[in-house]
Amino acid sequence: MLNHTKKVKEIYEDIQRKLFYMIPEKWDRLYLYSSVLDEPDEEGKTGELFFYYIPKGILKKKAVNVYEIPAKFNLDENQYFRLVQLLYAKIKELRKEFRKSERNEIWSNITITIQSLKFKVEYDYTDLVHSDFSSYERHVIWRYEMLGIGEEQVSKEDKEILKRYQLGARTLARKEHYDAGIYIRDIENVIAYSNENASTQEVEEIVETTEKKRKNQLLLSKEEIEKMKNQ
Repeated sequence: MLNHTKKVKEIYEDIQRKLFYMIPEKWDRLYLYSSVLDEPDEEGKTGELFFYYIPKGILKKKAVNVYEIPAKFNLDENQYFRLVQLLYAKIKELRKEFRKSERNEIWSNITITIQSLKFKVEYDYTDLVHSDFSSYERHVIWRYEMLGIGEEQVSKEDKEILKRYQLGARTLARKEHYDAGIYIRDIENVIAYSNENASTQEVEEIVETTEKKRKNQLLLSKEEIEKMKNQ
């Protein structure tokens, strides 16, 4: 059973603050995925992070990908992706904290959902290093399950991935959940700190007062980011 210490709950709150800060408009729901691996997978990755949010509105709106935000809101791309790295560093810190109490297995990836002032985390223990699906394929499957992006909305290549998944090539693994309310308030968002108003250093100081250098914070490759922008 997961041990939700005071430190873990503080990390949850910090993750929430970072996410609220990074979204430059009002939104209804948010879905985040992140993995942290102790050794590189077949693609040489040690982890990744991405999230989508649904903008607030009366009409149904398309989910916005985190990697679309700089272009969509005319933000400095380098500054913004630095914020993504800081968020990922906090996910790694969360896993490190759990490792202190988890004597055997440790989760490999998490999905965070924020909706109606509820904060939910699903911890997944799938062996991603030896997974039947590549990093990109898992992304396609995750979008299908969390965002409802099905075969009619994806490319021919992605349709084949979903078909293989639906036909039974699924990975059964231990999963655990955590639900809590959100109590943070009055968080400024990144739109207030455009490249005209703040330097990269100033932006970092707003969301992270102290940051230690960490290794192997490989998120998504440039090719994958471009591919995601075009979807």
